[in-house]
Amino acid sequence: MRFFQRAGLITTIAISALLSSYSAAQQATIAAASDLQFALEEVRKQFTSDTGKQLQVVYGSSGNFYRQISEGAPFQMFLSADETYVQQLAHAGLTADDGALYALGRLAIITPHGSSLTADADLAGLRAALNAGTVRRFAIANPEHAPYGRRAEEALRHAQLWEALEGKIILGENVSQAAQFATSGSAQGGIIAYSLALAPNVSRLGQYAVIPQEWHAPLRQRMVLLNQAGEDAQAFYAYLQSAPARAIMSRFGFTLPQAD
Repeated sequence: MRFFQRAGLITTIAISALLSSYSAAQQATIAAASDLQFALEEVRKQFTSDTGKQLQVVYGSSGNFYRQISEGAPFQMFLSADETYVQQLAHAGLTADDGALYALGRLAIITPHGSSLTADADLAGLRAALNAGTVRRFAIANPEHAPYGRRAEEALRHAQLWEALEGKIILGENVSQAAQFATSGSAQGGIIAYSLALAPNVSRLGQYAVIPQEWHAPLRQRMVLLNQAGEDAQAFYAYLQSAPARAIMSRFGFTLPQAD
């Protein structure tokens, strides 16, 4: 699945190598939650077209990026899927300020073509398939460090399906890898970010439905400039709060905070 190639399992060694090459090129290095893989790429391309400025974005789980930044990884900006990570970095004195809320995320259940279960908002299809014994694997992001994984677990517990899925859950390192598992035939389906389900390269692989936001804690997504942020990162941070960037984010299913 080429369109997931930058958001799969990224080891610390691989990230260090990437950051070294980015530093050598003197480009701003941005750490971004993997639910942003498609939306932020469009924003980045538009930013470069509008400003002429180049920057590099690495996608992964917010929890892993939090740990890497805490340990000194030279990112200049962090877009987290859980604002708590940004707040903790700010408390540790590693950021320029408290950052800004840039979006509210949503969950979606997705099933590949030919799956034994149906994608519907109230997860009735998943319940029916579990009762019929036709679900072997179901994908979510790892709740230990991926915000979308934690919210997926909350939604499944709300629907009283978590225990029924015991032994059948396969965990993606991040929500993008969970989407790969859920659509590639490795699982009968999964719960992923709505922003990924909306991307044409993903939506063509199956069916999806948005899960009620009342079933889980809000996915409050916050971004922040880190202490080493340069001019290009600062410009991108401001650009993400502009009308062109907000229009792209909205198109990918994100609820946007009120503009100033």
